[in-house]
Amino acid sequence: MRAEVKKMPILDDIMDHEVLGPLTRRSLERGRQEGLEVGRQEGRFLGERDILQRLIAKRFGAVPVWAQERLSHMTVAETEEAALRLLDDVSLEELLGQIH
Repeated sequence: MRAEVKKMPILDDIMDHEVLGPLTRRSLERGRQEGLEVGRQEGRFLGERDILQRLIAKRFGAVPVWAQERLSHMTVAETEEAALRLLDDVSLEELLGQIH
């Protein structure tokens, strides 16, 4: 009898359960929405950083490796601060070195 039970396929789907199904669907949807939001924020940040690097290249010429490295490690706040100060600073070193 045990061998026969082990061979039986399980045909129940948790999504069909009257309590667990709706909870599971809500949890999956909430996770999907949170993932989309994180993706949007990350995409926005990467876009801002790309634009900042392009503006730096326009103003100062080719972006040196050290500056590219610094840009790749900047936080969102640092990127936004640098973008606002871009036209005020006199040198690339000052622009990327003054970020708090």
